[in-house]
Amino acid sequence: MPFYHWYEMSHAAFAPLRAVADATKLYYDNPLNPLSHSAVGKNVSAACELFERSTRRYGKPVFGLETTEIDGIEVPVVEKTVWSRPFCNLVRFERANPTRRKTAAPEPKLLIVAPMSGHYATLLRGTVETMLPHYDVYVTDWIDARAVPMAEGSFDLDDYIDYLIQIFGVLGKGAHVMAVCQPSVPVLAAAALMDEADHPALPASLVLMGGPIDTRINPTAVNKMAEEKDLSWFEQNVVMTVPFPHPGFMRTVYPGFLQLTGFMSMNMDRHLDAHKEFFNHLVDGDGDSADKHTEFYDEYMAVMDLTSEFYLQTVDAVFIKHSLPKGELTYRGHLVDPSAIHRIALMTVEGENDDISGVGQTEAAHTLCTNLPEDMRAHYMQPKVGHFGVFNGSRFRSEIAPRIRDFTATHSERLSSVNAAPPAPKVKAAPAAPKVTAAAKPTATAKKPPAVAKTAPAPAREPVAAVKNAPVAAKTRKAAPKKVAAKPKNDLASLLLSKPQGAADDLKKISGVGPKLENTLNQTGIFHFAQIARLSQRAIDELDDKLAFKGRVARDKWVEQAKALSGAAAKDETVG
Repeated sequence: MPFYHWYEMSHAAFAPLRAVADATKLYYDNPLNPLSHSAVGKNVSAACELFERSTRRYGKPVFGLETTEIDGIEVPVVEKTVWSRPFCNLVRFERANPTRRKTAAPEPKLLIVAPMSGHYATLLRGTVETMLPHYDVYVTDWIDARAVPMAEGSFDLDDYIDYLIQIFGVLGKGAHVMAVCQPSVPVLAAAALMDEADHPALPASLVLMGGPIDTRINPTAVNKMAEEKDLSWFEQNVVMTVPFPHPGFMRTVYPGFLQLTGFMSMNMDRHLDAHKEFFNHLVDGDGDSADKHTEFYDEYMAVMDLTSEFYLQTVDAVFIKHSLPKGELTYRGHLVDPSAIHRIALMTVEGENDDISGVGQTEAAHTLCTNLPEDMRAHYMQPKVGHFGVFNGSRFRSEIAPRIRDFTATHSERLSSVNAAPPAPKVKAAPAAPKVTAAAKPTATAKKPPAVAKTAPAPAREPVAAVKNAPVAAKTRKAAPKKVAAKPKNDLASLLLSKPQGAADDLKKISGVGPKLENTLNQTGIFHFAQIARLSQRAIDELDDKLAFKGRVARDKWVEQAKALSGAAAKDETVG
């Protein structure tokens, strides 16, 4: 029997015992029962609660942040999902600032990228709570892979980077990004790709906290285990299939309960002692101490599954091959070059006693971003904290968070002024030259770094360049100029509409299209899935010129998605 199925069966088998434990606890907690005041009754009640908590399945917790305090005034907080994809929701913690003048500039946006490593984003509740009074806070709320149907497709490290780039686009230029642990690598990669492509929504700063940028430095037990095994070992031993009746039935995943087992085994003595103390607190009637235990473990024991493709690609690229520090990490075939970052400030934070990401692993990001000026860098190591203390707890609130606020405030206005100046020259921009056709002018592409996802040059450009360079006598021939000036039936203009035909389609259903991009498409004259489904390569090239981030039509497979959404596959008029 597959291990995941055995786990589910065991959980189901314990259900009657948990029910008995609950009933017994209620019996011995009843104040009308004389035994509830005896030592025997208290011990039995505590044992039943400990058994029930140790064998239950913990669901996804809630953030539960209903208010925050700004300048001594308590204001309400409303949790809203502002962007959604199959594997992630972008959650905004909306609140008013009663002390801020209406004419003042908008408050700085802070994106907290939660780790996709087994725990839910609610693990960062304390982080969000600390930052709420000072920022317009957004959090990536990753979705449990076992809850995502197979029909939604796969999700790997490249898709993760896609999501980040799309989210940066939703937030707009000048936001600040805080990556906690695992997302440090994809966040740095996304920033490098965007800076290289001259993306209009560049963040103002990155704050990488306890992240495995270069795990060759001070390797921890987690790092050593990954190096001792090859990728096939992980695929054979920890990748499992989601059982029925979960929505993600038949999806291959890295189960959250395995990740939790690994975390707990690293500090098993501490966890056993904590549960022993919890039992004693229950017997002694120390409700406050018992509540603190349950609050922590309700969060710690709630875990989610990861897609196998994301897990294996991360293990391979980050922990086995060390692709990013070696300069070998690729994103959809494009080499990720951290030295391209020269307009985004970078801060790294580490904990002195971190046993998951060793000291120096996160700081290594500075050695990779070679074109970043010194006044746009900062590194801080917090003494006497472990991994979780880097982003939560009293030292985070009193010592780390104020430094982050100071760093982001310093660089909030820098991005716009730096963008006004000519971009710094980049050695890596040269490889874009081979992409230019023989007749095209090379200086036309040298003005910008290469796009994140490049598409072939538009077929119409070569004849134009050729006509310009042709002898004067050739101007008497009418055929060539007519061919260039003629508008093919399936160019972009032939598909555009002045207004929607009936009700406009919800273009946000296409993965990669958000509210801002939908508005851009509507202004261009695209309102329906059928229009996108009929895009030819020529039309795609023309549409790319109108988008802020070229290559996304092909990269996100808009045409294929639109065909599925509109049922237009049978009426395909696309010309390759």
